[in-house]
Amino acid sequence: MSSLTVSTKIERIAELARNKPGAALTTLAHHIDTDWLREAYRRTRKDGAAGVDGRSATEYAERLEENLQALLGRVKSGTYRAPPVRRVHIPKGDGKQTRPIGIPTFEDKVLQRAVAMVLEAVFEQSFHDCSYGFRPGRSAHQALQAVQRACWKMGGGWVLEVDIKSFFDTLDHAQLRTILSQRVRDGVILRLIGKWLNAGVMEGLVLSRAESGTPQGGVISPLLANIYLHEVLDEWFVHTVQPRLAGRAELVRYADDFVIIFERKADAERMLDVLPKRFGKYGLTLHPTKTRLVPFRRPDCSGGEGGGGPATFDLLGFTLHWGQSRKGWSIVKFKTAKDRFSRSLRRIREWCRWHRHADLEMQHRVLVQKIRGHYAYYGITHNSRALGRFLHEVKATWRASLSRRSQRGLVTWKAMHRLLKRHPLPTPRIVHRYGT
Repeated sequence: MSSLTVSTKIERIAELARNKPGAALTTLAHHIDTDWLREAYRRTRKDGAAGVDGRSATEYAERLEENLQALLGRVKSGTYRAPPVRRVHIPKGDGKQTRPIGIPTFEDKVLQRAVAMVLEAVFEQSFHDCSYGFRPGRSAHQALQAVQRACWKMGGGWVLEVDIKSFFDTLDHAQLRTILSQRVRDGVILRLIGKWLNAGVMEGLVLSRAESGTPQGGVISPLLANIYLHEVLDEWFVHTVQPRLAGRAELVRYADDFVIIFERKADAERMLDVLPKRFGKYGLTLHPTKTRLVPFRRPDCSGGEGGGGPATFDLLGFTLHWGQSRKGWSIVKFKTAKDRFSRSLRRIREWCRWHRHADLEMQHRVLVQKIRGHYAYYGITHNSRALGRFLHEVKATWRASLSRRSQRGLVTWKAMHRLLKRHPLPTPRIVHRYGT
């Protein structure tokens, strides 16, 4: 029943935001009550790592109602203090670099989810269709399809591939507060966000605070990033840039990853020149080597503007390139990007190395889950070859791992094939079928 009540409240907030598109809303926090927090708890992942307090979701759930009531009381009285996030580092790209991830306490995750539910109802009414990341009913694969459609409509054109340097670490707090206050002026909501921005990061026993950035891993961080880039990029592109272009152009953004497809090279070059200035105004820097202009003209298009044959570019773990359909048409195809392919295999190898002495049934069960997870994202039309290669490499990795169980434990390929008959691994599967 409480879930239905919360849904009604969310729709009321959304309707209010739709009816007042340019106004700042001042009374929002009163919607957050026990039912709202209970729904926020339901939407919060329960299997995540613990924060600085070491408290798990299971422990929190043992006295759930009491904990939610106490949390609500601290929020309403203004005595809630945001604990620092616990920082961990995960491998990035080729494994030589790491990405810092911030892990809030579980209670903090619940409250962040509650505030995110309010903000999402407000800002979803003004977000543009070009934005796909961390939004309800939208996905990375929809973003990829949008790029495919745009390239087809324009015959490929010119693709501006953009990389924002350390976006989540350099997001300017003062600019974010200004952008938020254009639509939200509820003191309770804004103070909570301010507390999270200033909570700091705990790495080991060292607490540090920064004047910029929002930790990756926080529940509310992706939404704050969308709000920030909606103002910095999306609004500016739709209302200022597009009307001044000589040809067509389409922006496709997934969180801080985005590309812009241009019909004309001159438009693309002007954008490449002005974009760093626009982002610099908001304290952001574009990566000098990863931001580039890619000639992506369709091979069978005549009258191109030079630049040689069509290049390729990467987006959301895939390399996009021109290929031929079965009927001989030129179409945009996808294949697993080299760095993502290597990263997936590296994780499989690490897992096999640490679990090679585990029970064979358990190894098989986990490997099946990992392979299916890979197919669930990378199982996309025209990517069958990369999926087949991935399966072969996993089999080779498992065989090598089993061979190291003892000094005389060499597993030949003949023996491995017999084992795979008893414990088969999932065959490549296309999950996402894209029209051409």
